[in-house]
Amino acid sequence: MPVFDFRDTPDTKTGAVCTYTTFRSNEPSATPEKPILLLDNRDRTFLHHSSGFFTNFRKRTSFEFSVDGGIVSADILKIDARFVSLIQWLGENHINVRLSGQNTENGYAVYRIREMAFGGGTKLSAEDGFLQFMIERLLSINAPAEECEEEEQEETGDSMKLTSIQSISDFITCAGRTLPDNIRLWARRNLAVARSHEVTPEERRHAQRALSIMMTIQWKNNYFESIDPAEARRILDEELYGMEKVKQRIIETIIQINRTHTLPAYGLLLVGPAGIGKSQIAYAVARILKLPWTTLDMSSINDPEQLTGSSRIYSNAKPGIIMEAFSVAGESSLVFIINELDKASSGKGNGNPADVLLTLLDNLGFTDNYIECTIPTVGVYPIATANDKDQISAPLMSRFAVIDIPDYTAEEKKVIFSQYALPRILKRMGLDKNECIVTEDGLDAVIAKYADTTGIRDLEQAAEHMAANALYQIEVDHVSHVIFDASRVNELLS
Repeated sequence: MPVFDFRDTPDTKTGAVCTYTTFRSNEPSATPEKPILLLDNRDRTFLHHSSGFFTNFRKRTSFEFSVDGGIVSADILKIDARFVSLIQWLGENHINVRLSGQNTENGYAVYRIREMAFGGGTKLSAEDGFLQFMIERLLSINAPAEECEEEEQEETGDSMKLTSIQSISDFITCAGRTLPDNIRLWARRNLAVARSHEVTPEERRHAQRALSIMMTIQWKNNYFESIDPAEARRILDEELYGMEKVKQRIIETIIQINRTHTLPAYGLLLVGPAGIGKSQIAYAVARILKLPWTTLDMSSINDPEQLTGSSRIYSNAKPGIIMEAFSVAGESSLVFIINELDKASSGKGNGNPADVLLTLLDNLGFTDNYIECTIPTVGVYPIATANDKDQISAPLMSRFAVIDIPDYTAEEKKVIFSQYALPRILKRMGLDKNECIVTEDGLDAVIAKYADTTGIRDLEQAAEHMAANALYQIEVDHVSHVIFDASRVNELLS
């Protein structure tokens, strides 16, 4: 592991020498082979589970083991750069911890650190589970050129929310360097406000709430892992019938991501008649990208403040929908599915919601009025849907790669009904395919019934009706199966 920082300056007060070097690591978990840190075990070996205290880095760089007969000190030889602040903080606050480690020829390899609630130590934070939360967050950070970078998370770590001032302060101390520069400075300012007695209680409450939201979000970098095109194609074929041109455009986007390891500069705009499956395509893309997703239904948003949040000058102020989406996702990389983009220009007096979308779609960052900080948007991938692209403004259109989706032909609708919609509904209702049989002329009757409608929603509703009717006859009339021919279809769906 490459060493990039060697500290050998004596402490002027104690004369102690800092013994450790730091190494860069992007490992998502710690093991004896890839530990968090190494302790000097040349004089003696240590138990697999050992308890004690880290000493303050400003005075010494060691761990004091509690052993039979007293205390044994071992120098820290190497430490993962992501953990320097956390280990220093544990030492400064004299936190009693238990190490899990293994003796190797290079040193005692520590791969797990747990807080002990007894033994004369101080509680790490006002929140239980804070240490495990911090370690899981730090392990998922990609180490940057200097010491640490933006962060990723594992699900177990973020089950604990940062709500108290103490836990927020601890987090900023231990992981502040992992935040983008502007968010780190913002956090320090807001923490000062949350602690201040020179501002109103309302201002302190807003600052604490904003910190709780922002510190929970993981600010990832813009590097994107490669995606298997074959797996992407399998997902598309599983979710969508036909639509070969649409699938081709999506696979082309995947190939572009694999070459650049960044999300494309333009999102996708899916244009087509209602019920054609535009939202289903969007969900499939989010699944392929392996990103959390959120939806913005523009037809229900008539005030920009719904998107941007309200100013903290109001007692009932709160973040906007976009900021809440980042908070719920717990990370800065996610897919925004913007439904009915062609309805986004119908603001009612207070401005145009479509103008807010422009800042979200650019890579320059988004600002929420409540948070009062520029949010990085390089990890945002927008997928919009619309029925009529002529109703979308030119500035918005320029942010998307447009994919026109034609309506299905009669033959395609037959396949979708018989091979996708009906089998899916039968499975959900617990019916066997031999209990609900649709004849060829019955299938023709279903398609003819909805020949003048666009999309496949009516077909799905027809399949639901037919399956429910078959289930009723089987359970109530005790028939073994139901056959839907043209006559019965027309009678049921009339």
